[in-house]
Amino acid sequence: MNNPNPLDIRNLTVKYQDTLALDSVTFSVAAGDYVGVVGPNGSGKTTLIKAILGLAGRAGGEIDLFGQPRAQFTDWRRIGYLPQATQMLLERFPATVREVVASGCLAGKRFPKWLDRSDWAAVKRVLHLVGLEAQARQLIGRLSGGQRQRALLARALVLEPELLMLDEPTAALDPAFRETFYQTLQILNRQHGATILLVTHDTETIGRHAGKLLHLDGRVVFYGGVAEFEQQQLHPSDHFHRHLRLRSRG
Repeated sequence: MNNPNPLDIRNLTVKYQDTLALDSVTFSVAAGDYVGVVGPNGSGKTTLIKAILGLAGRAGGEIDLFGQPRAQFTDWRRIGYLPQATQMLLERFPATVREVVASGCLAGKRFPKWLDRSDWAAVKRVLHLVGLEAQARQLIGRLSGGQRQRALLARALVLEPELLMLDEPTAALDPAFRETFYQTLQILNRQHGATILLVTHDTETIGRHAGKLLHLDGRVVFYGGVAEFEQQQLHPSDHFHRHLRLRSRG
């Protein structure tokens, strides 16, 4: 029997009061997929991630995680999450890099939640992966913005999740480091088998790294391989990039 997909969504509709944020969204993410979620501002990208995690109101539809309805799913250590806009909160946070990363281990523990030797070994391993071993005992607020984002990625990765969801992970990064960040994700996907769902406005880069694109505009405009998209009747510059350039308008 085949293993279930990490994520299956059927007819997902999300409303905020009277505003329809997502309308009848249906798609599946198979194990090992690297999916870039793109679309203009207000298209429902962040709402999608929040709905998957149970952080947004849901008016209808179904979300399955690893073959289980989201409401019944409890093995959250299988999922890593890097939320949007957490940089400012860390500037004065009184914890070291290794302590911030180690807090990600707590999701897989029952009370009382104590860290053991294997947890600290996992922290060391993931800090090496993101290139922050030398900064392990520095206060998180003393790192550069790019280093803090790498620390947050390490926190999301410390339990070796099978499904990694990232919401605008490169928004606060300088252009020089963005490529390094994407290369790290590519290693996780290709060498470690992590399934990735990444929300981004960085449309110039995501097509070089992701295997699939999910283009949202309140509904699914397109879902499939990058090459498949390029073979559509409309050229990407007339459809995809034109639509996504709305990001520059606010």
